[in-house]
Amino acid sequence: MKIENTKAQMRKGVLEYCILSILKDGEAYTSDILKNLKDAKMLVVEGTIYPLLSRLKNAGLLIYRWEESTGGPPRKYYDLTETGKLFLNELNTTWSNLQRAVNKVTSEKTTK
Repeated sequence: MKIENTKAQMRKGVLEYCILSILKDGEAYTSDILKNLKDAKMLVVEGTIYPLLSRLKNAGLLIYRWEESTGGPPRKYYDLTETGKLFLNELNTTWSNLQRAVNKVTSEKTTK
């Protein structure tokens, strides 16, 4: 089994949560979302993010608006819907519970 495949699957599993979390403070352009993910060492390419943003939009979690750009094509800015905000709140709780569980399982066991 290749470690890189497992690491990629772990990142992919939390990518939706990370994108929704980036948008919790307001709308963002796709390149801003990618920059946030890359700054956090989430290795993501544009070919991955666009289908994911479309899926989140189709699920009713995101909306977008077009804004004209002075230096190129119009830009699509994404934002959370009310449903997306509720969904993110649920994911926050799930993430906290999962994090606690994983930490408990992976921490060193002490003998009594």
